[in-house]
Amino acid sequence: MTVIIDPRGSGIAGNMIVGAFLDMGANKDELIDIMQYYASHFGDININIEKVKRSGISATFANIQCKDKKPVKYTELIKKFDQIEHPKMTPEIKESVKKVFMTLAEAEAHVHGTTLEKVHFHEVGAADAVADITGAIYAFHELKLHKQKVYCLPVALGGGSVKTMHGMLTVPAPATVEILKNVPTFGGPVAKELTTPTGAALLVNMVDEFCEFYPATTIKITGYGAGKLDLGSPNVLRVMIAETTVNSDSVSLLETNLDTVTGEVMGHLFSRLQDEGALDVSMIPIIMKKNRPGQLLRVISRPKDCDALVEVIMRETGTLGIRVIDYAHRDIAEREIIPVEVNIDGYKYQVRIKVGKIGNEIIKSSPEYEDVSKISDETGVPIKDVMKVAEEAFNFQMKS
Repeated sequence: MTVIIDPRGSGIAGNMIVGAFLDMGANKDELIDIMQYYASHFGDININIEKVKRSGISATFANIQCKDKKPVKYTELIKKFDQIEHPKMTPEIKESVKKVFMTLAEAEAHVHGTTLEKVHFHEVGAADAVADITGAIYAFHELKLHKQKVYCLPVALGGGSVKTMHGMLTVPAPATVEILKNVPTFGGPVAKELTTPTGAALLVNMVDEFCEFYPATTIKITGYGAGKLDLGSPNVLRVMIAETTVNSDSVSLLETNLDTVTGEVMGHLFSRLQDEGALDVSMIPIIMKKNRPGQLLRVISRPKDCDALVEVIMRETGTLGIRVIDYAHRDIAEREIIPVEVNIDGYKYQVRIKVGKIGNEIIKSSPEYEDVSKISDETGVPIKDVMKVAEEAFNFQMKS
């Protein structure tokens, strides 16, 4: 099972996450009790859960109202939160809540050029922030979503400006920008604040992978959490639980055209890129401007390795520009290595078989080149014959 969070339509806020999880089946009475219990230690809070329609879409609205929003010091909030006990609040959930507050505090400290010890939450009032974050994290665990892989589609930020304790600020707010660094986002689709710092902090602490498109899944459960704004379009956050038959991840694609690099340099570059963590390297013959023959270098990289690989390409080839396509979605079959024993000229050897699967169905199997090559060198048996023996041994092993 996987979880897909879709904030493309109306962004994301703490109460929208709570509403979506309630819509998916989180225990309403338990959730209100948890939120009310913790938030009441920080101020006067009122929580009302209701079914509403937003531009024709039925959704759950977590209406969380705080009467006394006052600046609160981060360190004081955490100290007080640590002292509150509730039978339903496990140490794991409590630590997750504190991580979200830490994300908010680090963003505020960076934006205002101060330290965690001096950070105050202004727009995030103590009581309503505690209700939002505690409720969202508690429901996330109650639904056991924390045990699944969580994907998130690009985040709608909104636009325009918003009134804050620091005056009018453009949307997205500085703390939101800081929290969502390296996350796919876009402006609009309306001139309102769609993604709040609290929503952003919850999001980055829940999501395992951000992607541009839906992963290959079969959707089973959908929940809609309503926002407060009347946008003229469905102001809802959509969260889904889905089954997947293939795994998926996000990669970066690096490309550059080369026409002044020798074959020796290209061969050396191929090895360097693999040593530096490239997932795949290919070189494709092309015709460039002025009819010059050249090579299209294409590298598949993990996003975290992208900068290092770009530097390797520039240093080794002297190219002045590399195209980088971030967060390209990739579906991948489940992979497994299964060892088999083979008999070659009376001697027993072990060969690893790389297997690709969709669910329980094997869609491809092939002997590892290094294993059959070594056996071929030792025995003098052609590599194609060693591969045939290994494949026959694997098929026999799977049937027995």
